[in-house]
Amino acid sequence: MGGIIINTGQRTDIPGFYAEWFANRLQEGLVCVRNPYDPRQVSRYRLDPSVVDVIGFCTKNPAPMFPYMELLKDYGQYWFITITPYGRDIEPNVPDKHRLLEDFRQLSERVGIDSIGWRYDPIFISERYSMAYHLRAFEQIASALEGYTRTAVISFIDLFPKVRRNFPEAKEVTKEQRLTMGKAFAAFAAAHGMTLKPCAEGDELAVYGADCGGCMRIQDYEKAIGSRLLAPKRKGARAECACYLSCDIGAYNTCRHLCRYCYANAEAEKVLARSRLHDPDSPFLIGNYRADDRIHDVPQKSWIDVQTRLMF
Repeated sequence: MGGIIINTGQRTDIPGFYAEWFANRLQEGLVCVRNPYDPRQVSRYRLDPSVVDVIGFCTKNPAPMFPYMELLKDYGQYWFITITPYGRDIEPNVPDKHRLLEDFRQLSERVGIDSIGWRYDPIFISERYSMAYHLRAFEQIASALEGYTRTAVISFIDLFPKVRRNFPEAKEVTKEQRLTMGKAFAAFAAAHGMTLKPCAEGDELAVYGADCGGCMRIQDYEKAIGSRLLAPKRKGARAECACYLSCDIGAYNTCRHLCRYCYANAEAEKVLARSRLHDPDSPFLIGNYRADDRIHDVPQKSWIDVQTRLMF
């Protein structure tokens, strides 16, 4: 049984670049997803509030989705907005950060403080983006978001093969640097009403008050929607990840932010060529049905425990 939590943000930024398509999916009530490792294998999900308990978003630009928020009103929602201190040398197509702060506050007022979190990741150190720079930037953003979220997620850069290819000068963050920054970030987050949640970083920051149990767990979804979820057990995306991730409807190599640290994109030329295959009226993010598709209509049933309403 699946499709009860629909995720949109592990493979691409759907609100940022494909909001019209997603609105069309909500109106039509279905979405198709190709298996990235076997493209003939297609999962088809119903998009209906009776069988989709939560839609999870992870975006660097929520604003294009704002005109369509009425279509989401009957769905449980959880939004992660990534706001980092990097310039266009690292994030060439991410909107102005001051505008993003305003968009974050506007979205928080609409969906509620328990349905939105801030991501400050990935963190890397360079001559321009020093530890001192990060400490200053984190505190400034945390201050600007005080009262609009209770969650601040951090992670340090992982040098996956795609990252090494697109960002060859990136270096691992040392344990000493992680501990120094993590301690300060935890204190800044607490001072502004937030819990620091390291993402897939083990428990080395727990001693400083960080919540190292995962940044998107079933209890986070439950708090967002105010209901208990009778969810089946599921492993995280990788060994260090405790998050409950399922049913991602995005596609790799389609995010036009073209951030140099991205693990989901190959080189920019491939991303731009693949993006041109997008049709906002198709049930697929990229392309359409093919003659050799093997379509699996995913069985869906709500996980909401109708006996229990959660009080927070």
